[in-house]
Amino acid sequence: MNSFYSEEELQTIGFNSIGKNVLLSRKASIYSPGKISIGNNVRIDDFCILSGNITIGSNVHISAYVALYGSMGIVIGDYSGISPKSVVYSAMDDFSGDYLIGPIHPESSTNVTGGVVVINNYVQIGSNSVIFPNLCIGEGAVIGACSLVNHDVEEWSINYGIPATKKKERRKNMLKFTPPRKKCLIINILFYFDRKEVA
Repeated sequence: MNSFYSEEELQTIGFNSIGKNVLLSRKASIYSPGKISIGNNVRIDDFCILSGNITIGSNVHISAYVALYGSMGIVIGDYSGISPKSVVYSAMDDFSGDYLIGPIHPESSTNVTGGVVVINNYVQIGSNSVIFPNLCIGEGAVIGACSLVNHDVEEWSINYGIPATKKKERRKNMLKFTPPRKKCLIINILFYFDRKEVA
């Protein structure tokens, strides 16, 4: 048996939308597929978790053991990638001690906050990185391995550390290999919030 779902099998999972040439590992865990949209030429490797409201563009690689927790929304642009064991959170519990933590408790005893995470076109996130909720990683930005991103990231910059900070500019020579794209995902986000699932 092939380690990736066939195109016919992908159509039966119930995604909101799915493009062509999508390789989704049979060992990935998909929750609420009706809230997930996937573009063309996308690969999602073993042991990934996709949960909640997620929009993935085209030409994207999600490496093994990546977790995308999209209860408040995750948008990933074209030609982007997330390296192994990284986690993207769109929502977060309150660790102050004033509330209980975790989905096993009633909402009245927890304080979950967050917002949409936007990972723009040509972004690469290094392995073992953590992305906090309610932020935007600008076009072409790189996040180095083992970094914590807790604020917006400037486009075409190289960033790493805890928290991640800009170290230098990133070259744009890769653009010669791809057709021109919109610089920002604003149109995608407006469409995203217009979806019934994100009421």
